[in-house]
Amino acid sequence: MHPADHPQNQGIVMIVDDVPDNLALLSGALDQAGYMVLVALDGLSALERMQRLKPDIVLLDAMMPGLDGFDTCRRIKAQAELEDVPVLFMTALTESEHVLAGFEAGGIDYVTKPIHPEQVLARVAAHLRTARTLQSARQAQAPADEKQIQATLTERFQLTGREVEVLHWVSCGKTNRDIGDILGLSPRTVNKHLEHVYVKLGVETRTAAAAIAMSAGAR
Repeated sequence: MHPADHPQNQGIVMIVDDVPDNLALLSGALDQAGYMVLVALDGLSALERMQRLKPDIVLLDAMMPGLDGFDTCRRIKAQAELEDVPVLFMTALTESEHVLAGFEAGGIDYVTKPIHPEQVLARVAAHLRTARTLQSARQAQAPADEKQIQATLTERFQLTGREVEVLHWVSCGKTNRDIGDILGLSPRTVNKHLEHVYVKLGVETRTAAAAIAMSAGAR
């Protein structure tokens, strides 16, 4: 199907994997779900194609010959026009150091291999919703630096320093477990901080809290 004729209401997904069978499996599932799908067999090809058409989200294989997924992600995030594109790593490496390496490279989440298309579809849909909410907040508000945002959150909502940190990573789309790994906290402690954040912000969902965090600096 020609891109112009494709139902793009769901968004544009780029899949980067050096295994053609993985590309075929995911491409078919995403296409049936109404996404426009772009594919690449390596990191350099993916970067080149992103210059021609910006995807809404990227599914990126962590271990590839040549430019691996971590370096590919760093290059994506180093480009101003692509830095806001969510990157989900696909990996069989579930050890904490590899998971953290993905986050440190700029990834927002990961799915483990062997790939289960229904799980990938759920993750893609959730992260696209969050990304679009945050994009709307960015467009509606003037840019502010990180310190200004933190000061505003502290003054307006009486958030503690730790609560501001938790809210920041929620805004980046991280799960409680991810945030715990990053900040050295248990997921239960992260959840407690998040409960306090919800009360202070007067919201009930992660998406609403993230939107307030993105817009706070301009108010």
